[in-house]
Amino acid sequence: MQQTRENLIEEFTWRGLIAQVSNEEKLAEHLAQPRSVYCGFDPTADSLHIGSLVPLLALKRFQLAGHRPVLLLGGATGLVGDPSGRADERSLNQSAIVGQWVESLRAQVSRFLDFEGSAGATVCNNLDWTQELDVISFLRDIGKHFSVNAMVQRDSVKARLEREGQGISYTEFSYMLLQAMDFLELAKREKCFVQIGGSDQWGNIVSGIDLIRRHMGEDAYALTMPLVTKADGSKFGKTAVGAVWLDSSKTSPYSFYQFWLNSADADVEKFLKLFTFMSQQDIRVLVESAAEAPEQRIAQRELARQVTQMVHGDLAVDSAERISESLFGGDEAKLQREDFLQLQQDGIDSAVVEEASGLLNAMVAMGAAKSTGEARKLVLGNGVRLNGQLVGDVKHKINFSEAYFDSFFLLRKGKKQHYLLVREN
Repeated sequence: MQQTRENLIEEFTWRGLIAQVSNEEKLAEHLAQPRSVYCGFDPTADSLHIGSLVPLLALKRFQLAGHRPVLLLGGATGLVGDPSGRADERSLNQSAIVGQWVESLRAQVSRFLDFEGSAGATVCNNLDWTQELDVISFLRDIGKHFSVNAMVQRDSVKARLEREGQGISYTEFSYMLLQAMDFLELAKREKCFVQIGGSDQWGNIVSGIDLIRRHMGEDAYALTMPLVTKADGSKFGKTAVGAVWLDSSKTSPYSFYQFWLNSADADVEKFLKLFTFMSQQDIRVLVESAAEAPEQRIAQRELARQVTQMVHGDLAVDSAERISESLFGGDEAKLQREDFLQLQQDGIDSAVVEEASGLLNAMVAMGAAKSTGEARKLVLGNGVRLNGQLVGDVKHKINFSEAYFDSFFLLRKGKKQHYLLVREN
C-alpha cells in the first residue's frame, strides 16, 4: 500500500499512526482534494529528537499523497512552554536563545520535505503573528471564546492540578489559547484546516477547531498520532547516554544507527511501519524472513539503514556499517579518521591521554579496568589488544606514532569489549 489521497487514512491506520481523529468520514472527504496540513514543533533545544520523526514523516506522507505540508515552528509558544506530558513547570528560556533554536530547527526539518511544486512545503514561525499582538486584542478576540471550566478539564491541566505540590502557572495555562490561535491564523493565511500532532496535543488541537468554527464558520479537523513506546515498557528514544537526537553533533550517525539496530524483535515491525516508507508487502516479507533467522537481525539492519540514510545520508550509513563490521569483525584497519571521531563522540568509552602514558593507567582512565591491579591482571592474562596487537608487557607505554592516524588506539578487552585512546592535542 502506497500513499494516495484515496487510501491515506487507511494507510495511516495500517501503520499505527492514528490515535484520535475528529470526524473521520468528513476528514476523508476533505482530503479527497489537495489540502494544506500542518504540524507544529516547539523549539525546546537546538535539535529535534527521534520522537519528532513520527509527525515529521507523517507530513511527508501527506505530501506524497499530494497535500501541502505546513510546518509551524513555535518561536512564540516556545517562549511559553507546553504543559502537555509534563509533571512540572518548564523553565523559561531567553527569547534570543529560542530564536536561535528556531533557526536550527528550520534547517533541520527542511531536509525532510519537498519545497517545490504545487504541494511544496511551507515553514512558518508563530512569532510572526504573535509578537505584535496586544494583550487586550488577544483577550477579546481569542480568550473570550474559551471557558475556564472546560480548560481545567484538559488532561494536560488536570494532571498538574491534581499533582500534590505542583499546579500550573497562568503562562502555561494560556498555552492552549496560543496553539488554537495558531490554527486559526493558518486557516486564514494558508487555507489550512487540518492539524496533526502527538496524542498529547488532542485537547489543544480541538480548541483550535472550535476557534475556527466560531471565527470563520468553517469545519477543521484533527488527527493525532500515538506517542511511541517500546514493547518492554522502557522509554523510546533514550539510551545510556541520553536522548537520541537528529543532529549528528549531539548523536553521532554511528550511535544513531546502533539505536535502530538494537531494536527488540517485538518492536521492529512497528518501527518499520512508523519510521520508514516501505510498503505493506515489503515489510511483511522482511519480517517473515527475519523470523526464520532472528540471529541475523535482518529486519533491524534494514530499519537502521533506512532511518540513518533518511536523517544523515548515504555516507553516514556507510560509516556506521563500516564501524560495526570493523569492531565486531576484527578488521579495524578499515576505519577512517571520521569513524574514530564518531566513536570518540559517543560510540564507545574513551579517554584522552598524553604520549608515553602508561597503558595500565590509560585503561583505568577509559573505564576498561577499575584499578591498575585489575588492568595488570588483564594484560598478564593475554586479555588486552591495542589496534589488533596483543599486549603482554604491563609496562607498555602509549606511542602514538604506532596509532591509527597518529591519534587513535582501539583497545579490545577480551573478545567484544572496545575502548578508545585518543591523543591529547
